[in-house]
Amino acid sequence: MLDRITLENRELSSPIKFFNDLTKPIRKILEKALEGKELSVQECTKLFDASPKDSKGIYKLAQHFQKEANGSQVSFVVNRNINFTNICYMGCKFCGFAKRVEDNGAEWLSIEQIVQRAKEAQARGATEVCIQGGLHPKLSGNFYREIVIGIKKELPDIHIHAFSPFEIWYGASKTKTSYEEFLLDLKECGLGSIPGTAAEILDVDIRNQLTKNKLSTERWIEIIKTAHLVGIPSSATIMYGHIDKTHHWAAHICKIRDIQKETGGFTELVPLSFIYSDSPLFLSDPKNVRKGPNLNEIKKMHSVSRIILNGRINNIQVSWPKLGPKLAKEILQIGANDLGGTLMNESISRAAGGKNGQEITAKELSSIIKAAGKTPTQRNTLYQVLEIFDKHEPIDLEPLVPRGKDNPISFLEMIPKEKL
Repeated sequence: MLDRITLENRELSSPIKFFNDLTKPIRKILEKALEGKELSVQECTKLFDASPKDSKGIYKLAQHFQKEANGSQVSFVVNRNINFTNICYMGCKFCGFAKRVEDNGAEWLSIEQIVQRAKEAQARGATEVCIQGGLHPKLSGNFYREIVIGIKKELPDIHIHAFSPFEIWYGASKTKTSYEEFLLDLKECGLGSIPGTAAEILDVDIRNQLTKNKLSTERWIEIIKTAHLVGIPSSATIMYGHIDKTHHWAAHICKIRDIQKETGGFTELVPLSFIYSDSPLFLSDPKNVRKGPNLNEIKKMHSVSRIILNGRINNIQVSWPKLGPKLAKEILQIGANDLGGTLMNESISRAAGGKNGQEITAKELSSIIKAAGKTPTQRNTLYQVLEIFDKHEPIDLEPLVPRGKDNPISFLEMIPKEKL
């Protein structure tokens, strides 16, 4: 255990004072983290299982680490989601997005349509397009490179953040190439980074239940590591609150930490809470599948992840499509430093029953961040600062898709204007 005087001399008194009120086991773990020592999976599980009283110390330390890494800045990226097809036959049980070819609402965009959506995004100030799609049985493996080439031909400066490890696996299988060859080709075509989705929970038993282990833990890790090693960075994700337990969360985040130690290729961690209402996983077994994580678990996921990954991954993103803007604002106080993107179109969360809208404009994201007492900062995909909105606001745009009566940021009306 650290000497109290030594700790005080480090000018870290804010989290330390809070440690005095904690139970001894949690205090020892947090002090170990504060020393910069790596926590074990068992210690991380104890943090996830901590009582409400001990949780306050966890939030305080996460807030401290966030301030050390990011200062007062909370970032966002102006981007557009382009889900080029929702046709998929993989049968992942949690997914409400996938359609069969004959289903109403089945969609497969042409290259021209994808490029047009990217053009619309750039005209609205986007620096990134995030592109993912279902694993269409008739999709050619070359379709992925054709998307990248098509966009880069028209928009050479836009960053293409595209294709999950599941899609990389699918494309490499279709083209009968190795992951390295497939990824290097996409990089040469202009791919900038990949989303670290399709991770769900990196545990064999859980993945067997969610996806029949069609993309195994080992394969997901292999593809992510290969991407990093050929110079393609990625995000990291965890999808939690369904049939998983806290020890699964701890092991998953520690795996992410271990990969980062080896490759340094992760730009951020994005916790994704399970949205249950229209998910086949829940609808088929509502007695055994949870209705997503509760509030305490959501707060723990973001704060404990900050502690586990401290010094390794500096950016913890809170997903406003999953949690809603109001709760996302609260998470900015306990470890998260990024609000993700404007999105413009959002399909996957909505397909599972998400009710938080498709787009929050840059000006609206800035208002949320200021309401949390932070400094809004526009970034690019790789977390390079583009503009700091400390004394001015982003351009005010109407949402690309009309919202109707629902306004996802109406809660801000209760906050004094001088704070926005």
